[in-house]
Amino acid sequence: MVRLVSNITTIEESDMRFRKPTVEPLEINLTPMIDCLLFLIVFLLLATSFNHFSRLNIILPEAEGVALTDDKNSIEVAVQEDGSYLVNGITLASSNEAELTSMLQQEAGSNRDMLFVIAADANATHQSVVRVMDIAGKLGFLNINISTVVPLGQALPQ
Repeated sequence: MVRLVSNITTIEESDMRFRKPTVEPLEINLTPMIDCLLFLIVFLLLATSFNHFSRLNIILPEAEGVALTDDKNSIEVAVQEDGSYLVNGITLASSNEAELTSMLQQEAGSNRDMLFVIAADANATHQSVVRVMDIAGKLGFLNINISTVVPLGQALPQ
């Protein structure tokens, strides 16, 4: 045994035993994978078009018609090819929303349960028809219908 100066530890006092290495359990770090998946999800959400009209192949049905009823408790708005409006046969001076709104309020009074019929010319713009539907919705009409014609050669059902 070798003894050294008192300030220096001796070999016997030092711990010369080698420690067993601690075995860490193996685990897969999922954080980078989750980061990549979230990045892909965000990218796909931004790159995907959600316009469902471009995906749908829709063939619109023909209107076979129903028996006509003469309902006195109704409002009929006719949309002409040039975009002008007729409310129950009365031509409006202009085709702006304010005049159409006031005419509909005057015709309906406080009754919003009456039948609201939109009779649009086949060549009228879609915007003209949508404007009438929008105004009817804002005024609170619940029973909105669009009139059609029966195809030639077909009889009306009885």
